[in-house]
Amino acid sequence: MHAPDRTSTTRFPVPVDAALRDAGWQPGRWDIKQAEIWADALRAHTSPAGHRHTVFPAAVEAWAEFGGLHITPTGPGRQVAPATLHLDPLHGLHLARTLGDLGRALGTEVCPLGAETDTQALIAIDTGSRVYALDHTGDWYLGPDLDHALTTLITGTEPPRLTAN
Repeated sequence: MHAPDRTSTTRFPVPVDAALRDAGWQPGRWDIKQAEIWADALRAHTSPAGHRHTVFPAAVEAWAEFGGLHITPTGPGRQVAPATLHLDPLHGLHLARTLGDLGRALGTEVCPLGAETDTQALIAIDTGSRVYALDHTGDWYLGPDLDHALTTLITGTEPPRLTAN
C-alpha cells in the first residue's frame, strides 16, 4: 500500500475538498510541531485506573496534516447527515481505556483523532491507518485510511457498524 499523494488536486471528491479547504486545509499542509504537542499530551496522560494512550506514526501524521481543523460540510448527506468535525485528538484524552478496549478487540492499537462535534462521537485511528467512530450507539468503521474516513463523514455516507466475531 502506498501513501496518498498529499499534493494531488484530485485527492478528494469535490464536496470533501471544498469542506476541507473551507476549514483551512490545503495540499501539503503539515504542522508536525502541533502534532508533537498532542503526542506528548496523550503520552503524559494516565487515567485514574492506570490506562494510558499509545501514540504511533499513523496518528501523528494524521494530526500533522489535518489536526486543528473545524470541518463543517455543506449540503445534504448521501445516507446520513454529514458530520461536523473538530480534528483535535485531545477530545479523546480521557478515553484511554475505551480506546485500549477497542484496540484489543481489533488486535491493534487505537489513538484519538478528534470528534464529531454534533454527536460527540470520537474519531480514532489504528496503527494500520484505519479509522473508526465511537459513540453511544456503538463503534463504526469509517474507512481504510483517513482520506476515505473524511469522505465518509463529510459526504454523509453511512458507515458499517463494527460487530464482534
